[in-house]
Amino acid sequence: MKLAKLSVATVAAVTLLSGCKTMDTTDLMGLGAQAFQVATFSDADARKMADGACQEFDARETIAPANSKYTQRLNKIAKNLGNNIDGVPLNYKVYMTDELNAWAMANGCIRVYSKLMDVMTDNELEGVLGHEIGHVALGHSKSRMKTAYMASLARTAAANSGNEALANLSNSEYGQLGEAFVNAQFSQANETEADTFSFNYLTKRGIKREGLVTAFEKFAKMDGGEGSLLSSHPSSNDRVENMRTRLKEQKAGKR
Repeated sequence: MKLAKLSVATVAAVTLLSGCKTMDTTDLMGLGAQAFQVATFSDADARKMADGACQEFDARETIAPANSKYTQRLNKIAKNLGNNIDGVPLNYKVYMTDELNAWAMANGCIRVYSKLMDVMTDNELEGVLGHEIGHVALGHSKSRMKTAYMASLARTAAANSGNEALANLSNSEYGQLGEAFVNAQFSQANETEADTFSFNYLTKRGIKREGLVTAFEKFAKMDGGEGSLLSSHPSSNDRVENMRTRLKEQKAGKR
């Protein structure tokens, strides 16, 4: 069966990632069970992992309080963007940190870093967060979490413990998964799809799209700077031109 082949392939991949460490039958059986979990990884699994990872991140980071100018500003932006995407509730918070970043997990957990808010206008943030929402809506966040989980399985295999399950992950392991998720790179195709989603999503909600252009212009000037948001995305100059073209075509009635 196709599922069985996928499970075997996943076992092989995790075993290769773990190196040449000798493993006994019990270890291999445990690893096989974990590989089956990866092969059958569902939306519910992705959201459960995202719940744990986001909670762990929230416990570690300094969250802007309700009366903060950052929270009040983000609440205004969130109201424009909406609080639900395809049945997934969106939950917005600001991390008070000197880093340029923003991300969204499969459970709708959206986190924006204060330094990014310092350098972006409201409309630019709408464009950036529309992009992050796109990763959730298009299933990219689920795939990225699955990849993070597979890397966790590789570490488990390397440690020769082979019995961990999704249901028994510790807080520190959720934290590691979250870090792997945030630091991993989406493919360029995923990024382009999320850009297009943001453009169309902002259009649907009656929000100006020019912020997408100016946000990417700022990223182009900051390329090589700090944060996963800059290092993991395609060329900002290419994204500027893509968004400019879409705006011109739409104004000309072509889209």
